[in-house]
Parts: sequence; C-alpha cells; structure tokens
Amino acid sequence: MTKQRRSVPGVHPYDGPAGGWGALKATAIAVRTQMDNLTAPATLLRTNQPDGFDCPGCAWPDKEKNSTFQFCENGAKAVTWEATSKRVTPEFLAANNVTSLLQKSDFELEGYGRLTHPLVYNKETDTLQPVEWETAFSRIAEILQNVDSPDEVEFYTSGRASNEAAYLFQLFAREFGTNNFPDCSNMCHEATSVGLPQSIGIGKGTVSLDDFDDTELIISIGHNPGTNHPRMMGTLHEVARRNVPIIVFNPLRERALERFADPQNVIEMATYTSTNIASTYYQVKAGGDAAALKGIMKALLELNASEGNLLDNDFIAEHTQGFEVFAADMASTSWDDIEKESGLTRESLTQVATLYAKSKATIVTYGMGVTQHNKGTANVRLIADLLLLRGNFGKPGAGICPLRGHSNVQGNRTVGITEKPSAAFLENLEKVFGFVPPKEHGHDAVKAMEAMAEGRSKALICLGGNFAVALPDPEKCFPAMKALDLSVHVGTKLNRSHLLVAKETYVFPCLGRTELDLQASGRQAITVEDSMSMVHASSGKLKPASEFLLSEPDIVGRMAKATIPHTKVPWMELVADYSIIRDLIEKTIPGFDKYNERIAIPGGFRMPLPPTERKWPTPTGKAIFSVFDGVTEDLVVEGEDVLRMITLRSHDQYNTTIYALDDRYRGVFGRRDILFMSDTDLEKRGLEHGDLVDIETAVQGSKLRLENITVIAYNISEGSVGAYYPEANVLIPLDYIDKESGTPSYKSLPVRVVKHAVTA
Repeated sequence: MTKQRRSVPGVHPYDGPAGGWGALKATAIAVRTQMDNLTAPATLLRTNQPDGFDCPGCAWPDKEKNSTFQFCENGAKAVTWEATSKRVTPEFLAANNVTSLLQKSDFELEGYGRLTHPLVYNKETDTLQPVEWETAFSRIAEILQNVDSPDEVEFYTSGRASNEAAYLFQLFAREFGTNNFPDCSNMCHEATSVGLPQSIGIGKGTVSLDDFDDTELIISIGHNPGTNHPRMMGTLHEVARRNVPIIVFNPLRERALERFADPQNVIEMATYTSTNIASTYYQVKAGGDAAALKGIMKALLELNASEGNLLDNDFIAEHTQGFEVFAADMASTSWDDIEKESGLTRESLTQVATLYAKSKATIVTYGMGVTQHNKGTANVRLIADLLLLRGNFGKPGAGICPLRGHSNVQGNRTVGITEKPSAAFLENLEKVFGFVPPKEHGHDAVKAMEAMAEGRSKALICLGGNFAVALPDPEKCFPAMKALDLSVHVGTKLNRSHLLVAKETYVFPCLGRTELDLQASGRQAITVEDSMSMVHASSGKLKPASEFLLSEPDIVGRMAKATIPHTKVPWMELVADYSIIRDLIEKTIPGFDKYNERIAIPGGFRMPLPPTERKWPTPTGKAIFSVFDGVTEDLVVEGEDVLRMITLRSHDQYNTTIYALDDRYRGVFGRRDILFMSDTDLEKRGLEHGDLVDIETAVQGSKLRLENITVIAYNISEGSVGAYYPEANVLIPLDYIDKESGTPSYKSLPVRVVKHAVTA
C-alpha cells in the first residue's frame, strides 16, 4: 500500500507533457505581464527569421528560414523579458538605495525592468545615479591607466554578446595589455573546449540539423532540453516519431525527455496527445557518467570479442591512435566498480552497447551534466571514445553534439574570447593592427575571482552577465567584488553583481537583441554562432527602451578609445559600421572568408569543422583515444552518509535569470527553497516528504551550509539530490573544479543532509 504523503505548499504533481497547451499558456502569461499586446505578436514572429533577430535564449540552431515561427516557450520568455515595458528609472533608483536592493531576490531585481540611463554608484547616498557617458568613460580610463599592471584588470564576457562586440572587447583588452578573459563558457562547456581538441582536434560539436534526419540512434547524456535548449524538443520530437531510438542517461526523470506535445502539431494539440521521447531511460547516479560510458564501451568490446565485426576497425586503424592502451584499460575495469558508481546494471549497459552496435549512424548529445564535474574534461573525452569505436565522425547522421547554452557563447570563443589565445591568432592581430598583444595566458573565471579575492586584481569590466552570482561560493565572491577599485557592468537589466559595488562602480545600459541599432552608417546587424557552428545575422526593430542606450560595440569602442591614448585601432570607425568589424574578423580568424557576403544569405554559413571530413587537427593528425583512470571522480570527503548534489535550473529560468518562481514540469510552484531526493534516501535518513533540512558540504576542509530547505520526494537516482542554481552555489567551494578546464563542479558536490533543528 502506498504511503500517504503530507501536503507541501507549492508542490504537487504536473501530469501533462512538456510543451503542449501548458507551454502556450505560459507564453501568453509572459507576453501579457511584460509586453504591449500590440507589439508582442510581431516581435515574436521576427524571432530567428530573415531580417529578424536571433533569440536571446538558447544556442540551438534554426530550421530553414522559411518556417512559420521559431520561438518556444522559454524563447518567448527570453524575448518578452528583454522587450518588457517595465523600466528602472533614475527616480526608482533614487528611492531604492543599493543596500535595500540587495535584500531583494534575483527574480525581483531583474523583474523591475530595463535600465534607462548610464549609472554611477554614489557612496554618500548609497544609490546608483545617472552619469554622462563621456564623464564615465573618462573616469574609467583614468583608473585603468593607473593600475600597476594590465593583468590587474579582468575582462568578463557573457555568452549573449555578439561576435562584433566580443571581437572589439578582446581587441580592447589585448591592446590594453592582458589576456585575462574570464567568461561564462568557463562555467559550463570549458570541459568541451579543452577535452574535444585533445580527442578530435577542435572544441566544437560536429553534427548539423541535417544529421538528425539521418541518424539511427541518439544517446542523450546529462541534459534537460525542455528547459535549457527548448527548441531542440522539436528536433527530438521528429526523430522519436520516426521510431529512432533515443537512449537517455539522466539522474532525474525529466518530463521533456519522457514525452512532449509539439505546439505546432495540430493533431497533438487538438487531441491532447503527446509523443514519447526516450525509448529507454537510465537514471545514472550523479557523478556516474564516466562509469556508465566505460560500461557501454567495455560491453561493446566484449561483444566484439565474441561476435566480431562490431567495431569500425578500418576507421580505427586509419584515423585514430591509442586504441590498444584504451582497450586494455577497459578490460581491466571491473564490472563491480562500474555498477557501483553508475548505479546501473551490467545487463542495462550491455543492452545499450547492443543497440549501439546495430546503429550505422549515432549521435551523442550531452550537456552540463557531463561537463560540470571535477573530471568533466575526461568525461567529454569518453564520449569521443565511444563515437570513435564505430567511426561515428565524418558521415551523415553521426557525431558529437555538445549542447551549448546561451546564444553565441560559442561565437565569443571563436572570435577571440579566451585566456589561452593561439600564437597564430596573436600574430594576426599584430600584423593587422600594429600593436604587440600579450602572449602570457590570463585568468579564467575561477582564477579571476581568486585573484580578486586575494587583492591581485583591482578592476573588473563585465560585458553582460551576472559574474559573482554565476560562480560558486558567494561567501568568497561577494566580498571580492566589493573590494575592487573599479567595476563596470554592461547590461540591459539590474542584477546582483551590479549591486556588489566596488570603490567605484558604473552600470551601463545597452541595446538588446530585439532593438533597432542605428549607427552613423545606418541600421546595423550583428552576428552570432549557434551550437552547430552556423554563423548568421541578427537585427532588431523595436524602438530602444531609452534614448540614452548605446550598443555594446559602441560602449566597448568608446571605453577603449578613452583608455588607450595612442591606440592603433580606429574605434569610432568600427562602431559606425559593423561590417568593418567583420572585415577585420575575416582578416585575423580563419573560416570567416567573405564574411559580410555570406551573412547576407538567410541562414548564414558554417564555420570549418575538419572532423566532419575525417581530418583531425591534432598534433599527430589523428583522433586520439583517451584513458579515464578508474571510474570515479576525485572526491576527498569528510564523514559518512554522503550524497551527490546536482544544481538545477527551474523551467522558469535561464542561467541566472529567473523569469518566475515556478518549475512546472517538476511540480514546484511559487518557490525555490527545495531539495529533490529519492524515497529510498528519505527513508534511510528518517526524513519525510516536506521536512525542513540543512545541507552541509562534505568536501574536506569546507564548512559551507544551506539551511531551512524543504526536501521533497522525487524520481531521482538513489544517492543523488538536486537543488536550484544559483541558490545552492553557497555550498560549492570556489576551488572545487575540474583541474584540466577550471570548470566548477556544480553537478556532483558531496553533501550531507540533516533534519533542520527548530529552535524555540
């Protein structure tokens, strides 16, 4: 007999599919609460269309540009959140000082609306107040010109910055004299950027949308597309309806990976039906991805030994190296260890290997559930190993598909936002611009914050983002922000990082993707690169939220011009006409041939991807098998009864932006103070659904704690728990990272959960 659970406020099951009428209702609410009802439909219909703007949400590629509409629920939220009619005016800021604003939630802060004026922090009144643009640029230049070393300045980039803005930003920093480029990619797919070049020679995925039409099998590991890359659901829906197997590995049962109703499918909407997405769903333990992958490959090698001809031996011989050492490691890895660490049986993993052996074309998709671990880079390389075994590169329907999050996070890296620039790129900059860029590698996100906390970095310039909130360990990050001599933030809305004011702080409002960008040469387009390496144009049409807004390239150009007295870069000429920026990108970065000409074509063009032609830009010219030592992550924990905590985004959230307080598909409404735990783990600890608990970090030497959280029973793998990001970041030490890539380990933090002690 099923045990009766107590009722928990704001927690009740959601029985509908992902998408469907629930998605349409949520879209309608977002439009009604944020935008003018007359302008909203036309704005949404310009999303991802010719002469329209690229969705400011996820980086999933567009279909052919003649489709009717290409926005999803969360894309619509991203658009309406930016195009809101709400405003943060000087009057509002005069009436709400920084101290009081810091008491507000992240949801409330961004919910106040668009910034309208350039702002400076006034310490005497504790308020942000308007400042003239040129006055601000002049003062920023004065501070930057007086640092002891350019390496005392950090240049942070959000993934939503355009190629043009990001290229100018890296040009500014390098002419200034530093390679300090912490960016949002450091916190999500840096393990991909580091691991894939070691395996196949490039740090990008190799599949296109066309490959999903030809694939015979998809293996999905560590991602929740219904929330984090929602336009992917249309693609998975089409694949599932062709009866192509989709094998899912995820600790949580995510509704979008179970079943989905396409809002553009008339029959499903009319009949309230849906399509099953996962053909098989394996609830791997948090941190058990490596063990599961090794189990599949060990089983495949065993099947090949008994049946023969299951590997692509010709491909392995011609295109790879390291297979013998790799195979020996698989043979020496025990099934007992694999089953214990993955939480899956040998039989299940052998079934996956059998399906994989039958597929002539396989795609593996993965997200931050793979990368945000302290062996995230090694996890990525294991996925490459799996695909190499059957030659699943360089043929239709096959390849590796890392699911980049934010729109243009990949493009930022392509145009030079990296703390580890190549010698060839630096040589090209010197040749074209005439200054000598620095060669010493700079800081990634974690190293930048550590330098700020230790007083080695004095200034931070943020091109978008919510730097301090996105990183772990606010107990260390927040005071580090306040100790700076200077912080500069470019953004569209107020966020917590803006309010962690330094000795001097400036907040600059910029144009959004949806807005008309008029410069001296006329209406401008910017460009972005999606997660499948397609580069295309984006151009907004909405009237800017305020007459005082500047575009991101304009802000960067003016700041650079003021800061570098004898600059070699014609900043104002570039700001006047973004096509000139693209000409310079073409001259300094391979793959952008005929840049301006090719973005004039709807859909744009694809960047070179040598592995799609079975060419491997590795030191040896071959793809390289790797060896993952053992099956576990490097964990040094204190005490017993340790669980692995995963940080999660709610369905009403994108990165640190929280649109509302619901998590519809997981059955949570109006709250975020939740810990998801399996019934088995609840029972083991004497806990019940709805109890208040405290969460303690179990990393050796760490005393971090999150108190008074409601634990709820959920379908999550035993030994794993889940809590919302960024609230749960308070539990993650800043230095708990993948040592190869510097990526914080948000997805497998060792914790203990204890019942909250209620004091009288």
